[in-house]
Amino acid sequence: MIFNRLIAPIMISMDNDKHVSKIWELNSESVILNLEDGVLDKNRALDNLKKFLMLPRIDNRILIVRTNPIFEGGLEEILILNNLKPNAFRIPKIRNLNEIYTVLSITEKNSIEIHLSIETREAWTQLQNLKIDQRITTFYLGILDLVADLNLNSNIINPNNSTIRYILTHFLVTTRAIGVLPVAPVFQEYKNIELFESWLKLEKELGFTAKGSISPTQSKRIRETFKISNDEVEKAREIIKIFEKLIEDRNNNIFVETIKHEKYGFIDEPIYKLAKQILKNIEENLN
Repeated sequence: MIFNRLIAPIMISMDNDKHVSKIWELNSESVILNLEDGVLDKNRALDNLKKFLMLPRIDNRILIVRTNPIFEGGLEEILILNNLKPNAFRIPKIRNLNEIYTVLSITEKNSIEIHLSIETREAWTQLQNLKIDQRITTFYLGILDLVADLNLNSNIINPNNSTIRYILTHFLVTTRAIGVLPVAPVFQEYKNIELFESWLKLEKELGFTAKGSISPTQSKRIRETFKISNDEVEKAREIIKIFEKLIEDRNNNIFVETIKHEKYGFIDEPIYKLAKQILKNIEENLN
């Protein structure tokens, strides 16, 4: 599934001819082809998107179509674009399960993933119940819209605010628990590098591995931040080697209760599983 490769999807407004012409030049593993917020000429955007998806694909970049809300043109967009096979449709402003069932019923079943934007109070309160199909793989947190829909003051939107940290943490843990990739919010003030770095540091500490972007500079910095370091890879390989030797010894009736590594401390089965997952993630990102 493509969600294992998502790190820094970059948003492109499909009514901007200049930006559309440079999509294949972007240094990002994924691109969100945007028809919704920020798109002034919806008809031009859809026409550009149809033409773009009909062109031969230059590489294996992930192409995600961000539709309009399903009852504000989104359903029609999906029906028009289905046969052009984007990798995923990202559906904004979902409010109930019936909307998701409707999307699933008209979407290409074998090759197109469904991504959901979590930006309404209804989606927030049903977060743990939204994965109703295996094609639903990724949630994006639309924090500006969510805060507004919850009637919270927009002044709370800063990385040091306790409520915002709770929202990020709840979104991350709940989404991971149901087997979906959580994507951290896009940072709109692209000139405020210092604040962007503060958000990125917090999201990394919380455990996010992907974040939306609106510029090549943001995308590059996100990928640098979320990239698994060489030290982490070395540690994972060493832990796997040691623990699998322990399993081998036990199979040969050589009982060793536990292992304490000089550098990495105690190594048990949960630590071993985490190490295996790190290497699995790396392998999937390369494919």
